[in-house]
Amino acid sequence: MKLLVIGGAGYVGSTSVERFLEAGHEVVVYDNLTSGHAAAVPDGVRLEVGDIADGARLERLLRDGVDAVLHCAARSLVSESMDDPGLYYRTNVGGGVVLLEAMKRAGVPRLVFSSTSAVYGEPRRVPIAEADRTEPINPYGATKLAFEGAMRWFCAAHDFRGISLRYFNVAGATEHNGEDHDPETHLVPLVLRVAAGEATHVQIHGQDYPTPDGTCIRDFIHVRDLANAHLLALEATGEGDPSFEVYNLGSAAGFSVREVVESARRVTGRPIPARPVKRRSGDPPVLVASSRRARRELGWQPQHSTLERMLADAWAWRTAHPNGYADTARAGSEAIDPPKVAASAR
Repeated sequence: MKLLVIGGAGYVGSTSVERFLEAGHEVVVYDNLTSGHAAAVPDGVRLEVGDIADGARLERLLRDGVDAVLHCAARSLVSESMDDPGLYYRTNVGGGVVLLEAMKRAGVPRLVFSSTSAVYGEPRRVPIAEADRTEPINPYGATKLAFEGAMRWFCAAHDFRGISLRYFNVAGATEHNGEDHDPETHLVPLVLRVAAGEATHVQIHGQDYPTPDGTCIRDFIHVRDLANAHLLALEATGEGDPSFEVYNLGSAAGFSVREVVESARRVTGRPIPARPVKRRSGDPPVLVASSRRARRELGWQPQHSTLERMLADAWAWRTAHPNGYADTARAGSEAIDPPKVAASAR
């Protein structure tokens, strides 16, 4: 297949590109580099620097023999979405609809969407199943769910075959790609920053939750396993009637914040001081998703998602790239000036 990866210079997107290349597919990456990195795109892969709001350019790329699309581009910071919900609706929903319309005009009917379990809000039960109530509690989750709705109707109206993958936290790294965000809000890289001596301590928000060690339990999957899920989902859109399907990707068990910190101490051999602080408003005690349907219907079998493996791979990448992608250059991308409305890569 020839695949177009929107947001393919980001953490999740670039790792998925690696997996697609391993499987023998041709890949084109489209990213405006707002939070993605050109150096994250593997050598030999065509990188087009552009925005998801540019429908005409997307259509030209799609008409160049593209078979299917992986959409990983999004604004994805919960706090930012609370401060500027309009930005999130313009980018995550409006930009996504531009992509759908470009796909319709170009005759490319296959789309996999990298979504989020934030669409569920505060769940009534765990592990969360796909049929459970969706009630987002922030604009980030709401805009992801809104785009899923657009996908659903495009599939019905235009003979599309679409799959949305919902997951919570991604961790780990490959030899080539790892997490390099600014600002950084994810637990694993924040813990590893302390291990690297770049921060004095990690904060633990609340120690009195009804969990075995009193700290929140969260779902994590290895970025390699997520990349493989993207590949399986893209392959699944190749046959059958027009449809829209949703699959959760999760561990069904999760790890507590304290478990993450203690495991990071063992993996890195560093002390990693932790400081308890008050709870954050709206933090449920446990957030984990069931992946039974994805395992059954897509054949997804996570191979790398033990806590120790995720931390070890993330630490190895960070040790090898102490400045992230800052010291790595990539030549040959085709660039344009990014517009004011930008879709950053996850």
